[in-house]
Amino acid sequence: MITGISHGFHDAAITQIDLDGNIIYASHSERLTRKKNDRDLAPQFELKGTRVFYERPFLKNLRRLYAGQSWSKRPQYDVYIPHHWSHAAGSYYTRPWPEEPVCVVIDAIGEWDTASIWYNKKKVWSMRYPKSLGLFYSAMTQACGLKPNEDEYITMGMAAFGEPIYDIDVFEDWHRGAKLEGKPEDIAASAQELITKEIQKIMRRARRYSRYLCYGGGVALNCVTNSTIYHMFEKVWIMPNPGDAGGSLGAAAAYLNKPLNWKGPYLGTNIKNKINPRQVARHIFDHSVCGVANGPAEFGPRALGNRSLLGDPRRDIKDTVNEIKRRQKFRPFAPAILEEWAHAYFRGPMNEYMQYVAQAQHDFNAVTHVDGTARVQIVKKDCPSVLRQILEEWYELTRCPMLLNTSLNIKGQPMVDSWQDALDFEKEYNVKVF
Repeated sequence: MITGISHGFHDAAITQIDLDGNIIYASHSERLTRKKNDRDLAPQFELKGTRVFYERPFLKNLRRLYAGQSWSKRPQYDVYIPHHWSHAAGSYYTRPWPEEPVCVVIDAIGEWDTASIWYNKKKVWSMRYPKSLGLFYSAMTQACGLKPNEDEYITMGMAAFGEPIYDIDVFEDWHRGAKLEGKPEDIAASAQELITKEIQKIMRRARRYSRYLCYGGGVALNCVTNSTIYHMFEKVWIMPNPGDAGGSLGAAAAYLNKPLNWKGPYLGTNIKNKINPRQVARHIFDHSVCGVANGPAEFGPRALGNRSLLGDPRRDIKDTVNEIKRRQKFRPFAPAILEEWAHAYFRGPMNEYMQYVAQAQHDFNAVTHVDGTARVQIVKKDCPSVLRQILEEWYELTRCPMLLNTSLNIKGQPMVDSWQDALDFEKEYNVKVF
């Protein structure tokens, strides 16, 4: 057994794999401790076998001293993997095709690297601190009045409401944040445009090595930018948990040094209650919204059907769902759609993990952003989640092949993990959970 570990800095997590490359279990600490973005390992975690840490602590601490920060306690584990190679390996060893890829990692910072390119498992280029696209975007998030290292996805959604009027130096030292005067929407729009241009430059450099891309690091969660680089490569793979938590999987994979048997991100706490997909579809038809907590929890920041709040996209329920989730009214919701119908309703890049935005070709406003786009989750016939069966029943009932899908939580709290969490959510927010 190998246990990959990410903790101590942001969003702690573990991944356990066996020596044959099977992923046994993977989960964020926050799901168990109920503390959002918990930096520490959950006491429930069992650190079995060889313990592999996702970073080299000595190099990390040298950078912290350089930035005027304190020396952090050195974690005691068996093996240390470089931070950016942990990110790269997470995508490299789970990719669904055999071709040799170029791996790109872009995040805030890991040790000293802030962006890197890897080919044949060797680093061939890097950007180093204090230059950092991730720190820039976090600083702009702070300038928008949001929480850095947590609310960047809100900044991305807010960008559609503004104009990119700010000409900001992306490569300034942003580790202490930023203060800008002006409309948050315009700051967000400017940040989104600037970071997209710089990422495109890095991808053009990466394309010299391979037309097959594996992409990791927290910045790989920016689905708006992802859509602009999708067509630069023949194939693109982003492991569904590309940030620091997913570094636990990458560290374990890097130590094993062989492909993992990737079967999807459903790797966490398993709720084994029986569920009737027809009953779920009927409840949504009658009540517009319900929760689903069934099967293994998703490993990553996005609910993909096993810890989801589902709604009827035909109805004007955006405000209703935002009220349930206690979040800003401008925030968009994603559609989950039967794969065979996806291209009839959307145009552009789409996959199973909500990693891109596509142009909507319908009038379902509940799952369409203000700019006419949607972060689509296609649900394939072999999807291991119960969501496929629910969608099939929903289509039989309504002739609509999609549902609104958002995470089963409220703003500032982790996603529901256990069945007790689900019952607590149902009682507290008066939403039926199956």
